[in-house]
Amino acid sequence: MVVTLEGTVRVDEMHQFVEQSVAAIRDLAQLGKGVRSLADLRQFRTTSPEATDILRQGQAAAMKAGMTRIAELVSSEVATLQLNRIARASGMDRILRRFNDEAEARRWLLEEGEHADVA
Repeated sequence: MVVTLEGTVRVDEMHQFVEQSVAAIRDLAQLGKGVRSLADLRQFRTTSPEATDILRQGQAAAMKAGMTRIAELVSSEVATLQLNRIARASGMDRILRRFNDEAEARRWLLEEGEHADVA
């Protein structure tokens, strides 16, 4: 699964993103495997506390729905700080790894075995 967030995401947009993403994760998880995602956040900008809280709730719901690994591509240091707080609060930091290189992120997502799940 590949997702992209760009710019500053408004509350209504974040609601829509979370609803669609969690539904897609549930559908994919029904196939019997954990869902892995590449999140391209290189153009993502920090967002409001309200949208941040929706994203946190969405991350927790995504893990419950079957998300097992997520690779994030982030270029902004400020966005990285905000995303770190969100991931820690949702618990997603346990299945998350950040990358600068997209090819490296894709390789990590495709790795098999327990060692690959350590972020």
